[in-house]
Amino acid sequence: MSLELLPSIVFEKFEVAETHHAASILHTDFRMEWDDLVGMLSNFILRKSDIITPGGGKSPISAGIDRYFYDRHWMEHNFKIQVSADGQTTLAPTHQVDYFRNRVAIETEWNNKDPFYDRDLTTFRLLFELNVLSVGVIVTRAAELQDIFEELGRGRSYGNSTTQMGKLIPKLNNRASGGCPVLAFGIKKTAYNSAL
Repeated sequence: MSLELLPSIVFEKFEVAETHHAASILHTDFRMEWDDLVGMLSNFILRKSDIITPGGGKSPISAGIDRYFYDRHWMEHNFKIQVSADGQTTLAPTHQVDYFRNRVAIETEWNNKDPFYDRDLTTFRLLFELNVLSVGVIVTRAAELQDIFEELGRGRSYGNSTTQMGKLIPKLNNRASGGCPVLAFGIKKTAYNSAL
């Protein structure tokens, strides 16, 4: 399996899933993007202080991932797509991804409702079919983190109805991303540091 290309520390910290040999494609054809992704995953720490910080805007967890990728010249990107017939534009949907570079898109779904996975996977599928995307990546959380949220009194803020791997994997298995290769990473308890 192509997931064997990932270092063991990634499996220690993340639940991992893929479709269509996404890891092999990233590793072989997009090595700089692969190195950036593996670097973020390998060094990721889920800090207690980031979980207990009150809401209102982007969470410190998502903001930290933002900084990592923006520092490496990944950019949030809006894809403007036009569908026309006989010279008339019939649809002009816009599809946004959190980080994009060199035909690779990464979405972070830390604490959204699980329908956001449908949006992400549909976007990956469409962009892949239009030949502007080669691999999509989703960074989310494993269901087991709910135990930590409950212990910290944050269980209601991070409910089971929100984004977590248990909601994403069935969508991947049902080919919601079409033929687009997708890598998914769910943050596990082992990435948590209660001292920080």
